[in-house]
Amino acid sequence: MKIAFDAAASQTVRFAASELEKYLTKMLPSTSQLAFRLTVTGRQPLDAFSVRIAADGGEICGVNDRSVLLGVYDYLHRLGCRFLAPGADCEVIPAISPQALPAAYEKRASFRHRGVCIEGADSRENILDFIDWLPKLGYNSFFFQFKVPFAFLARWYQHQGNPHLKPEAYRVEDAQADTAALEAELKKRGLMLHKVGHGWTGEVLGYQTVSWDQQPRPLAPEERAMAAEIAGRRELWQGSPANTNLCFHNGDAVDAFARLVVNYARENPAVDYLHVWLADEYNNVCECGGCRQTTPSDQYVALLNEIDRRLTAEGLPTRIVFLLYQELLWPPIREKLAHPDRFVLMFAPISRTFESSYDLSGPEVPVPAFVRNHIVLPTNLQENLAFLRGWQRLFHGDSFVYDYPLGRAHYGDLGYVHIARVISSDIKQLHKMGLDGYISCQELRVCLPNALPNYIMGYTLFDESADPQALIQEYFSAAYGARAGEILSYLDALSSLSSCDYLNGKGPRTDPAIAGRMEQVSRLCRDVSLDAAGDGCPLFWEILRYHRDYVLALSRALGALAGGDARQAADGWYALRELICQNEQKYQPFLDVYRVLEVTRKYTGFPLSEE
Repeated sequence: MKIAFDAAASQTVRFAASELEKYLTKMLPSTSQLAFRLTVTGRQPLDAFSVRIAADGGEICGVNDRSVLLGVYDYLHRLGCRFLAPGADCEVIPAISPQALPAAYEKRASFRHRGVCIEGADSRENILDFIDWLPKLGYNSFFFQFKVPFAFLARWYQHQGNPHLKPEAYRVEDAQADTAALEAELKKRGLMLHKVGHGWTGEVLGYQTVSWDQQPRPLAPEERAMAAEIAGRRELWQGSPANTNLCFHNGDAVDAFARLVVNYARENPAVDYLHVWLADEYNNVCECGGCRQTTPSDQYVALLNEIDRRLTAEGLPTRIVFLLYQELLWPPIREKLAHPDRFVLMFAPISRTFESSYDLSGPEVPVPAFVRNHIVLPTNLQENLAFLRGWQRLFHGDSFVYDYPLGRAHYGDLGYVHIARVISSDIKQLHKMGLDGYISCQELRVCLPNALPNYIMGYTLFDESADPQALIQEYFSAAYGARAGEILSYLDALSSLSSCDYLNGKGPRTDPAIAGRMEQVSRLCRDVSLDAAGDGCPLFWEILRYHRDYVLALSRALGALAGGDARQAADGWYALRELICQNEQKYQPFLDVYRVLEVTRKYTGFPLSEE
């Protein structure tokens, strides 16, 4: 096989050539008579490629380096390759003849922003496998939260929440080295790098902020004046620098914040999108007399304008992502961004329901009045959209949604079919919402019972016209072979009995209807036949059997909670914890044990005897 490219080709194009050769060598009986060429026609930002291949080879051409790689993977998908989940064990690579090679087509991405943001507890290998998987499904971005994603790596290596695994030493310095290596792999694939977001406020206050952890050191006197005043006190919010807001009436706080951002931008030119957010949590903004004269969003926009002014003075082209989240959902009253082209709006409806998709059909609802430190986050989709429309009246630039279907809600969908369909429907409405893409804030170990939601997300973000049912059938056929229809019916039934909202703490905890549905879930799990694996991908049959045990344990706990039996609910949660903690090493890439335990402990409402 010969694969030609320009002598000055980037590492991304060279990587694309190696991937094409690797997979075709596995698929074909002989590749000695094949000749391909990979070409780049420019540096256009919106991905697009063309494929012109005959039985003896041909050309894959992209409008940028990354598009060449996307074109290679799309062509392999067209030939029957199925990249079902992160990792080589989850790939289905068919044997084909040279007669299957001819293809002539073009594709252009539907959206500019198509990515995933790290969450949960992750090993280096988890992150690398996920980065490797992204372009195979058409994604183009990855987001490392904080300056260093120490929190997510440390959760795994320290085995937080799992008493069956011995904690390993893992330091911020280890995370810095791992991040540098992972970012190099990301750049090799031409993926766009998003960074930081959380942590700026803690850094302003003098803390190295790489997690939401509490800090024992109190604020120093010179730092205290820059912290938000709440109930007459200026201190760390619940001990966490990352969750502590600033007093933006204090010019020193604004100056320190802007200086930090500009220094970081100067020292990290490889970052494509730098996220500038305020503190996490809500109802914790400054109550001093100066801050009360304006709104958090007006102060935020003024801060962004100051950062923009300083970046411009230094000739730095850094793109800044600003966040519509919690208090910042309320649009500013007086301030506007002076140079909108530098900025990207990110709409983050974290409190939304996932029982259904975005609803654009109803009448517009008004934005509720802002009441400082007494806000109630919107659950209703129309209310969430009202906030977005308010900002869009003031900002007409680049934008995307930052959503959470695989951050918490998916644990409430026991079959993963419902949440996959919601994702598809949401993406298909993005252009109507005035948004040019989607970044999913999510766990990376999201494959129990399978990784269908991310599969549909990636392919639909590249082509918004993608048929979700066709993708579901394609996925299940590759994973489960001749029994695909039977397994789809089983998992679809589990989804129809599930409730994303109930597991995430929305609605009353005693709910006879949910209790009855959980009993039906248990019966479905007991009745399904999974012992004799069918054809398809053997690993997915093993995962499916483990998933059945997991669902039985979780549904028993949820059923007891919904039925009002506190003791059985707590016992059920502890039994679930024991099951998944004992099996975590065996099924590590497929279920984020730390995260599911955190979510069910924090949101679901199990009456547990321990904190």
